[in-house]
This record gives sequence, structure tokens and C-alpha cells, in this order.
Amino acid sequence: MAKMQRWRPGRSSTERTLVEETPDPGPEDAPESAPETAADITAEEPDDADEAPEVSADEADDDELAAEPVEESEPAEDEPVDDEDELERPVLPAEPVRTGLGGWLLGGRTPADVVPLQLLQAAHAKQAVTTALAMGLVAAVAGRPAREAGIVLLTVLVGQTILGWHNDIVDRQRDQAHGLTGKPIAAGRLEVGTAWYAIVVAFLLLVPLATMTGAWAAMYYAASLAVAMLGNIVLRTGVLSWWSWAASYALLPAYLSYGGWGGQAVGEAPEPAIVALAALLGVGIHFMRAVWGLVADHEDGWTYLPLKLGLKLGATRLLALSTLFTVAVVVAMIVVGARVGLSR
Repeated sequence: MAKMQRWRPGRSSTERTLVEETPDPGPEDAPESAPETAADITAEEPDDADEAPEVSADEADDDELAAEPVEESEPAEDEPVDDEDELERPVLPAEPVRTGLGGWLLGGRTPADVVPLQLLQAAHAKQAVTTALAMGLVAAVAGRPAREAGIVLLTVLVGQTILGWHNDIVDRQRDQAHGLTGKPIAAGRLEVGTAWYAIVVAFLLLVPLATMTGAWAAMYYAASLAVAMLGNIVLRTGVLSWWSWAASYALLPAYLSYGGWGGQAVGEAPEPAIVALAALLGVGIHFMRAVWGLVADHEDGWTYLPLKLGLKLGATRLLALSTLFTVAVVVAMIVVGARVGLSR
């Protein structure tokens, strides 16, 4: 439809407002959008005056995140820990603890950190001290002067210490597999290289000690020690495991009978009966010591004689019979020694 326009004076002579007079359109003729006058705009009020201005969805999400406090998530009590290394890593004290006289002597360190103590534990100290005392006593009873008996004691003590270190080096894998905590080398508290170094140093000490009682005596004791160390490696798992014990102990009477003072002593050969009894003594000690390792040796498939007898008799009976046999041999050595002496 045509529009009719007319001019009318505004509020001032210089201002005029164009008013469109448009008849009410019908439903079909209604324009898509009708212009609004200033009066209409000011007259109309929004339905919801307090309505907040519209914001975009992204801005709304940012506002909500900023408004809500972020709570730190804590792992559930029963949630498994993924870091296995943290579980396996031992907790060590930040500083050494110094307590008591022992802490003062060790400088605040634990015994596991003191290499001499670990070497002492790996030396089979009980066996070393017992054997050394026995040899020193036999030397004194045989009529050797006190200084010679003392040298014999020190020599055998050093030799048995070397033998104990060597045994733990050879058995370190077995001891570790069986979880023996009293073995410093197997437990990793003492390095194998350190043990070998100690063996070399001890051997350098052993040579002058052994030769102080004569060259022949030193040779026999060195042979006894070599046989015992060889027994740590050869035939120890079978029925001939006793051979090294018998041979090494059989050489000890010769070490005593050929000994003297000053390194020039020649001495005499030992009595055959004493040599035979010394070999039997070594076999008895082997059986006594083997009792304590029968379970581990059986698990490893060993077939040596003490294990076979232990399976038939039981460990308790085997220990009792071995002890009785060893004591009987010692008594026989005392009787024979009192009658015929140590040497011819």
C-alpha cells in the first residue's frame, strides 16, 4: 500500500518530525518490521528489568570455573601406588645416629658400614679361633716354648681366616639364594673384591709367621691350607666331600713336629698314628659342621655322605653321633700322644 506522509511542526520551529501515517495493516499486508519512534522506544520497558545481560557460553564457563574453588584431589586409601621403586627403596636415616659406646667407637656408623666388622663376620671367626687355640695348646703340650706356641696360634688363626673368606666367596650365590643374612658377601655388605684383597694381605702376613717356626713347617702348613681351599671347590657336593678335611687335618701334625724357632728348625716326622687320628678328626668336624646345612644342601641336590646319613638317621641323631665320634678321636689322640709323643 502507498504511504501518506505529512509534515507537522515539531516542538521548535527549527525541528520537525516526520510522522508516517500508516493505516493498520492487515495480517497479510503487515510489514516485516515497523520502524519505532523515539516515544515508543522510551515507553516500552523490558519484561524483566533485572535480567542479566547475555553472555556467551565460553564466558559463562570461564566465570563458573573462576568462581568455584578448585579442590585438590587426594588418592584413595586403597588406590594402588604405581611407583614400585618407591615401595622397594629402603628408607635410610638422613644422618648417622650416634648412641652409646658402640656408636662412639664406630663413629656413628652402623656395623654394616664398617668393613673390618664385615670381614670378621665373613671369616668364620668361631671355627678360626677354636682351631687356633687347639693348635696352640697342642704345641704347648708337646713341649714347645711359649713363644713358639704363640706363633703357631697366630699362624693358624690367620690361615683359618683366609679359609673362611674363601669359603664365603665360593658360596656367595648359594648363600644369597637361601637368604642367609649372616653372610656379608652374599648379602652385599662386603664386596668380593674387598674380600680377595683381604686374602692377599692376610697371605702376605701368613708367610713370615709360618716361616718363623721353620721352612719345612711352613711348607706343610701352606699345603694344608691349599688342600682346604681346594676342597671348597672340588668334590664337595658328592660322597668324597670328606677328602679335603681328612687331608688338610692330616698335614697339621707335620707342621707341629717339624717346627722350631728361628726359621732354621728341621724337626722330625710325625707319628703315623697321630697323622691317622688327625685325618679322622677332620672327618668328624666335617660331619658336625655339615649338619647345620643339610636342608639347603638337599635343596641344591647335593649327595655328600653327611646328607645321606642325615636322611636316614635324622639331623639330631647325626649331630649326636658326629659329636661322639669327634670326642672319641680327640681322646684317642691324647692317649696316643702321651704314649708315643707327637714325632718319632
